[in-house]
Amino acid sequence: MKRHYDSEETRRIIAEKAAQLFSQKGFAGTSISDISKASGFSKGHVYYHFENKEKLFVYLALDSMRAWGEKWAGVSPNYKTARDKLYAMSSFVMNNYQTPLLKVGQELAANPATSPETVHQLYGLAVTPMQAYSDIFQYGIDTGEFEIDDLQGTTFIFGTLLGALCQHIYTMEHEQLHGLFRKSVDLFLSGILKR
Repeated sequence: MKRHYDSEETRRIIAEKAAQLFSQKGFAGTSISDISKASGFSKGHVYYHFENKEKLFVYLALDSMRAWGEKWAGVSPNYKTARDKLYAMSSFVMNNYQTPLLKVGQELAANPATSPETVHQLYGLAVTPMQAYSDIFQYGIDTGEFEIDDLQGTTFIFGTLLGALCQHIYTMEHEQLHGLFRKSVDLFLSGILKR
């Protein structure tokens, strides 16, 4: 008798097992055979659902970023002013940056053998947080809190600032880094608050 596979369930199990393996062994250290063994599905099933290991990782990264966006959308309404949203976002970024797949994504993006399409998709992950920052700035403009003449540039600079601070998550004490995230918002606000 032929085993019937629920396509979505198969895909979910393969993705879940792959995420665990990538987190433990890195991208290069994880093979399709490893994913096949861990998931209980043949290598053919893995290839059928994801085409190759890079596409499987991109799927996981996109799913992780979608979850990040949903999580922020869930807490954002708790903050009434754009100013409060900006402080909340800085803490949110700091506390939700350390995902097990982050280092794997950096490993993949830095590897010259990685396909340009994959690298492009990995860099494209920044669209979700950048849109969230932009939404906060737009809200501040709409409520009259912020005076911003270049929304896109302001968003880019803020995102770059938070991204640079995130590079210190593994090397700095939590409280010290949290203070720097708050200070960065203090300094940033001094340039955009309506006088």
